[in-house]
Amino acid sequence: MPGRPNGQLLRRALRHWAFVVPGPEQRELPAEDRLVLQWVTKASRPLVDLHDPVLARDVLESLRRKLDGGEAAVEAMGRKRKVLVHALHYAVERGELGSHPLAKIRWRVPKPSVSVDPRVVANPQQARELLDAVSYVGGYRRARGRRLVGFFAGMYYAGLRPEEAVAALPDCRLPLAGWGRLILHRTLPQAGKRWTDTGKFHDERGLKNRPPGETRVVPLPPHLVTMWREHVATFGTADDGRLFFTEQGRIITYTTYNRVWHETRALALSPALASTPLAKRPYDLRHSALSTWLCAGADPAEVAQRAGNSVEVLLSRYAKCLYDRQSINNQRIEGLLSSYDRPPSLMSSWRRTSPRPS
Repeated sequence: MPGRPNGQLLRRALRHWAFVVPGPEQRELPAEDRLVLQWVTKASRPLVDLHDPVLARDVLESLRRKLDGGEAAVEAMGRKRKVLVHALHYAVERGELGSHPLAKIRWRVPKPSVSVDPRVVANPQQARELLDAVSYVGGYRRARGRRLVGFFAGMYYAGLRPEEAVAALPDCRLPLAGWGRLILHRTLPQAGKRWTDTGKFHDERGLKNRPPGETRVVPLPPHLVTMWREHVATFGTADDGRLFFTEQGRIITYTTYNRVWHETRALALSPALASTPLAKRPYDLRHSALSTWLCAGADPAEVAQRAGNSVEVLLSRYAKCLYDRQSINNQRIEGLLSSYDRPPSLMSSWRRTSPRPS
């Protein structure tokens, strides 16, 4: 239809007003966005048109593309397809459609890679150097990096997810010596102010893939216990008891810790390693943790329980050893083969003394 707004205005009006539930402090709809949504109402095709298989396939194929025209990641395709399928199921429930229009379309999302890229896994020495470098990010007084040392350490030494680490409370056991214990019962995943019922950046939820109210016990290594005790002694806790918080006492956002981690890699890694995927994202610390536990010979069932995964997911995704693990295994194989090698002096002596066949 004529009068189509430019793409930026169109996306802003849809994202900020059409696709969200009105929040507790709903502002008045700006006149410009109101005109855009009026055009959208007139330009939108009837929902029943999706029963045309050609149109339905075109809609599915559009899920493959990004805004710049490039091909979207496999995970993004799958996520968008789920949203579309559930929205159409809801339309069927409401009586807007007689049947699901995509049921007869044979279109599948490519299968994503299940296993973790071994190049992102850091060995213990590299992880220790990265955690040491976090404290050097930002000025000492603001402690932009120092506030997050324990946060990143919890992801590496305890295998915590970011939404679990930001929700950690001081009701964990942090003894003066030995192993500690953390009992997880909630997470604080980041969704954005427009997508939560409270108008805050984070939603409070239960543990991932667990029934509401279920808990998970995570053992804390002595080194992590010491780091968390030092963190509490230096910064205290937030008003609601959280261990990790910003200078203003707010919940740590993805943008905050991701920016600090990006600066940390530049400080800790050589240019050659910094250009590789090694520990590129903060979540890779969790990958490194689980891979380290498995490489140490820990029981996979115990590792899965600590990490909050099933054994099947653990072995299919996280059964990766440490960075440069080939060198370690090569040394073991070489040592075994060398133990069967005879020294040259013994070999020559054996040839002189052994009887010759007649």
